[in-house]
Amino acid sequence: MTDKNLTRRDLMRPVQLLGFALLAAVFAGIVTLVSMGVLQDQRPTSEVDQHLRAWGVAAIVAGVTFIATLVIMALSLLVVDPAQVGKKVDRGLLLDPEDGGEPGSAESETGRGRTPPSPH
Repeated sequence: MTDKNLTRRDLMRPVQLLGFALLAAVFAGIVTLVSMGVLQDQRPTSEVDQHLRAWGVAAIVAGVTFIATLVIMALSLLVVDPAQVGKKVDRGLLLDPEDGGEPGSAESETGRGRTPPSPH
């Protein structure tokens, strides 16, 4: 593993996003086929119509999953400020820039180093 800092553009490559969406679609299709019992049935000639219907449903579920995953990821990428696309990323993206501590540290637990309000 290299130790270089990645830019946001490196983290948001379209090929990787399409690959993730394809992987999610294949997973959804396989889960649909298994849940409909197509891969477990040993009688290939008796219920051909049900097998074809199950493959069709699996294809539809996989397609919907692929499109929904792409839309959700595209909308999530719109949140990123275009001015920050070229900047180096050296820490977590969701950490507060003013916060010096990590998410689990005592400083961030008390509200970024401030004392908690008294219950009086």
